[in-house]
Amino acid sequence: MKKSRHPFLLLLTVAFCMEFFLTGTVCYADTEAKEVGNLYALSAVLMDGDSGRILYAKNGEEKRPMASTTKIMTCILVLENSRLDEAAEVSAYAASMPKVRLGVQPKERYLTGDLLYSLMLESHNDTAVVLAEHVAGSVEAFAALMNEKAEEIGCKDTWFITPNGLDAEEETKEGIWEHSTTAADLARILRYCISESPKREEFLAITGTPSYDFSDCDGKRTFSCRNHNAFLTMMEGALTGKTGFTAKAGYCYVGALKRDNRTFIVALLGCGWPNNKGYKWVDTRKLMEYGLKNYTLHPLSEAAKPSVPEELPVENGQSRILGEMREVPLVCSQGEDRQVLLKEGETIEVTYEGATGLSAPVKRGETIGRLTYATEGWIWKTEDITAKEDVDKITFDWCLKQTVKRFAAG
Repeated sequence: MKKSRHPFLLLLTVAFCMEFFLTGTVCYADTEAKEVGNLYALSAVLMDGDSGRILYAKNGEEKRPMASTTKIMTCILVLENSRLDEAAEVSAYAASMPKVRLGVQPKERYLTGDLLYSLMLESHNDTAVVLAEHVAGSVEAFAALMNEKAEEIGCKDTWFITPNGLDAEEETKEGIWEHSTTAADLARILRYCISESPKREEFLAITGTPSYDFSDCDGKRTFSCRNHNAFLTMMEGALTGKTGFTAKAGYCYVGALKRDNRTFIVALLGCGWPNNKGYKWVDTRKLMEYGLKNYTLHPLSEAAKPSVPEELPVENGQSRILGEMREVPLVCSQGEDRQVLLKEGETIEVTYEGATGLSAPVKRGETIGRLTYATEGWIWKTEDITAKEDVDKITFDWCLKQTVKRFAAG
């Protein structure tokens, strides 16, 4: 066999293949990946918290277990479906949950609002079940609410089984489903919690509290909770976040930051296993700093607009003079100017799609066309182009009246 004349080239090729197959990372000219640098997380996403646009992703659509980051969904559903002053009773099943737990006992009663601090600051698993059973009657019914909300938010690759994030599987008609999400979906859920939910202010207040003390409803037991979200004091503008860990999920995290009117969300799944608890903070800082450094706000109004017709001809439309082509004026439904996050080199492209001519009848306010503002396929905004007035269709009676008027005038 003829020996290779380029042994170094052969070794380089082998090293490339090993990197590809062992890490699952494709080595191509990915500008964002190079600028962000290596991440510990198996799946990661940086999202624009205002628009929902994903600014960076590493395996962002890969399904993985998410551990206690699940509890952000539990928290927002409890806030939306109960009052903070309601008393929730502990079941034997809730009391049997494994660590980490508050240590509640069957038949004890606690205020829902107090338990939410236990849920989000200390990540207690028994508390999650108490709240789920209080809201929906059972864990299974609460999980159904979680999945309904996930679908409503736009999460297509998320499936909830437990309210606390413990690893779980269940068999359905479609097959075996695992308690799992994607980094992209997890970021979408937190975005809902902090910007879209009617209970967003309450969510931020609870998750941003450094510590909280409370008692059961009978005043027999007292508890102290401390917030374990180190990100809150790690970066200026940190808003909220939730940690998570199971043996299967590894360390997970989702958090949000707001600075200079820009909101960024980071979601991490599979970000190391013991003894690498700090990896998630390294990745979170790296992604947040990437967003802060590279993305700035730009008004949509700065985009160059295409030529849009001011009026369009209307066939068979009634006009002031018999036989004259009627034209209908158009109006653009311009909304309030928005600021959007763009990276250097990105632009806002505005395209127009609409009719070049109309046929009567035309109704005032009828949509004739549409302006679309977009960046690399992400749609920021659409503006409808509508008819400014009615145009009735020519009829025999109308023609007769116009003819009579013409003879009368002559």
